[in-house]
Amino acid sequence: MARKRRVLSSQFKAKVAMAAAKEDKTLSALASKFAVHSNQVSAWKKTLVERVAELFEDGRMKTESGPSTDDWFAQIGRLQVELEWLKKKASLPVEARRGWVEFDDAPLSVRRQCELLGLGRSSCYYEAVPESEENLRLMRLIDGQYLKTPFYGSRRMAWWLGTQGTDANRKRVRRLMRAMGLEAIRPKPRLSLPDGCHRMYPYLLRDFAATRADDVWSTDITYVPMRRGFLSLAAVIDWFSRCVLAWRLSNSLEGRFCTDVLDEALANGRPLIFNADQGCQFTATAFTSRLEAAGVKVSMDGRGRCLGNVFVERLWRTVKYEEIYLKDYADGREVEHSLAKYFRFYCDERPHSSLGMRTPAEAYAEGRSRKPA
Repeated sequence: MARKRRVLSSQFKAKVAMAAAKEDKTLSALASKFAVHSNQVSAWKKTLVERVAELFEDGRMKTESGPSTDDWFAQIGRLQVELEWLKKKASLPVEARRGWVEFDDAPLSVRRQCELLGLGRSSCYYEAVPESEENLRLMRLIDGQYLKTPFYGSRRMAWWLGTQGTDANRKRVRRLMRAMGLEAIRPKPRLSLPDGCHRMYPYLLRDFAATRADDVWSTDITYVPMRRGFLSLAAVIDWFSRCVLAWRLSNSLEGRFCTDVLDEALANGRPLIFNADQGCQFTATAFTSRLEAAGVKVSMDGRGRCLGNVFVERLWRTVKYEEIYLKDYADGREVEHSLAKYFRFYCDERPHSSLGMRTPAEAYAEGRSRKPA
């Protein structure tokens, strides 16, 4: 007997997209809650963010005639349909195209959609299995030990887990480390090859000493574990004072939350040099164009610059040991509330030994008053 097709209304899609935009739950948790695929949740969220600006074309939300909430949801749904079919004309990776296939309430059959997108129909029914609670626990242990011994590979990490009473073989540890993006520090040939899609910026901080605030800013991304899944955390830090100028959480690695945290930092100041690694979020034109428009020199870590972003990496170690590893976050709201309290403490109350026991906020305020050499 054929499975009855599930009809998804535009109101339902808008509700899921708005829940994802809040970023207090992971995409997997939202997919489980609303019984849809996580790729579809991500697609609806992206559509909502990109198209909702059209409701404010004249600077006022178009509700003067008193349309109901259902009408607003219906308008978002119509915009979403138009955008989805427009995207199908582009040639993008298989994973992205697979997320566009609609199983319910679609104008085309699944077979025809797959033909248009160049996909195998059977591949569209596969749903990724989320990590188990045991694997998430092992990932927390591995991440904590990796900060202490970043030269541990999968063999030594499996041995260390055994000393902690945890039975995990090397194959399992290697898979988890690969999923977390962790790899033992060691010299390797041809560490990375650029694809040529983005402009390459030179490293400008060789023999450069930051002598005042706003000389150099830097940014990076790390992850924050929760009971179910994890969130991505981005921050902008001032090199001279170690002050955290802005930070932002996201339930995905899309570049938008990195540009948002940059905009927040630039709203209160402007550095001479902005340094980052060559992650796709920071090499994107949307990110670098903001810096160039503000007259900031862009610097990027390259070959032989393993310590180019050392101040941000040291910040991550401090945040994790003093805040994240001491907590058991239930959801994204708890993460955001707890990190907001910690960053206020870090900037305004916590003395820093390299700053003569001053707080980063005090050093930043004093450093901004200095005249450039």
